[in-house]
Amino acid sequence: MSKISTNIRHLRTIKKWSQEQLALKLDISRARIGSYEEERCDPPIDVLIRISNLFHIAVDALIKADLSKFNGDSFIKVGENRILFPIMVDRENNDQVEVVTVRASAGYLNGYADPEYIGKLPIMSLPFRIIGKHRAFIIKGDSMPPLKDGCYVIGKYVESLKSVRNGRTYVLITKTDGVVYKRVMMEGNLLHLHSDNKSYDPFTVKAADVLEVWEFVCNLNISDKKEEELNLDSIMTMLRSMRVEIEGIKKK
Repeated sequence: MSKISTNIRHLRTIKKWSQEQLALKLDISRARIGSYEEERCDPPIDVLIRISNLFHIAVDALIKADLSKFNGDSFIKVGENRILFPIMVDRENNDQVEVVTVRASAGYLNGYADPEYIGKLPIMSLPFRIIGKHRAFIIKGDSMPPLKDGCYVIGKYVESLKSVRNGRTYVLITKTDGVVYKRVMMEGNLLHLHSDNKSYDPFTVKAADVLEVWEFVCNLNISDKKEEELNLDSIMTMLRSMRVEIEGIKKK
């Protein structure tokens, strides 16, 4: 069900605009604003685009999400607009990790900016405290030893390419090469992506083709597990055992 009526009212209220003021900015009548907010009709696509451009909120988020439930930190900027990007927390308000499973990774390029798609990803907690937006991606191939095919890399979201540090490893979501995990060297508007396995040649992507960047935090080596064992419950069991080991080290 569309949330557009409540979202228009919410965004207008934040700006402290009257219906008349918003109507002038959108070049439509005040009566039409009233009909949208009172759910008597939905705005056509051309008006949705104008609302999106005015508030810098993606059309997808305007339609699907209740924006009144999220603060400014729940959005990231993609191009000229912001998309919904809430940080998941547990009951103790600890940040959690969204897991892009094998099945989910097939549609990630189409769904990475879709709140409905992201909302269906499983989540997990780490045995140490994390702050910020984190996501786990499955690694394919043997280009980044000691990580093996089937490992999960957990990355922290990087808001700007300006924050990328040369020589560090990142998961990058690119228009040209999909999801890749590489060691990055930036040179102007180009990112040179290197494999730690030197049998793989480095390659280059343009900054404009990079959709998301996630800085390496840790990895889960589950490549020796059988396919039927690779579910969220088994991963959580591994994490709980890691928590015990970490607590033991702290006590020593």
